[in-house]
Amino acid sequence: MLWYKAWQESRWRFLSGLVLLMVLACGIVFDYPVAAKLMPLASSIDAGDSFVGRAIKQAIEAQRDYRGFVWWQWVRQNLTLTWTLFALLLGSGGLLSDGGGRGPWFTLSLPVSRRRLLAVRAGAGLAELLVLAMVPSLLIPLMSPAIGEAYPVRLAFVYGACMFVAGAAFFSLTLLLSTVFSDFWRPLLLACAFAIVLGSVEQVLWSPYGIFRVMSAEAYFRTGQLPWAGLMTSAAVSATLLYGAAVNFDQRDF
Repeated sequence: MLWYKAWQESRWRFLSGLVLLMVLACGIVFDYPVAAKLMPLASSIDAGDSFVGRAIKQAIEAQRDYRGFVWWQWVRQNLTLTWTLFALLLGSGGLLSDGGGRGPWFTLSLPVSRRRLLAVRAGAGLAELLVLAMVPSLLIPLMSPAIGEAYPVRLAFVYGACMFVAGAAFFSLTLLLSTVFSDFWRPLLLACAFAIVLGSVEQVLWSPYGIFRVMSAEAYFRTGQLPWAGLMTSAAVSATLLYGAAVNFDQRDF
């Protein structure tokens, strides 16, 4: 019953995210032939040595072949941004609020502990996020032959796994905030603001261990080495946030 309730509460957010990400993944594949034709022209542009110019050069250099194009356009941009948004959406609400204006009392009246309630809520959300990271990414090797290209399934699994393991920290943060605030919007907006600030700082103060770089497995793309330190740190942060959510939810007085 608890798993079904968690699914009922999140199913439309999850299904919306799945459809959107699958459409974006297919779009990336069919955009490549056009981008490949424009790449020689883009390479001839003198972008200068400014911050923007260096960013343009970096983008052009990364997208010289199909694998680079998919990583830059899909993993680094579309998947990272969209998946993070739905991680925040799936982490918001459902603990101190309940549909139909009944408040949290209906859920808390069930003959199970609060920690089990939160564990099921977290487990359902993480399972949905794993699907959102893996299934759209696996569409790319499936659809690539349609444009005469090949994309290894191994890469789809690696990038999807890094996205899930590192990005789960955003879901865990929002879930923690959902044990503090009784509405849907405050946890979502606070976590979204935190993600934007973190992303902005990461762009200015370049670090290979930034969470968004770990999520996109940039080190793996450039060197073939998995960002183990970043993945383990993100997993530890997620576990700590989930533990904090469990303690806070258990101690709440209703």
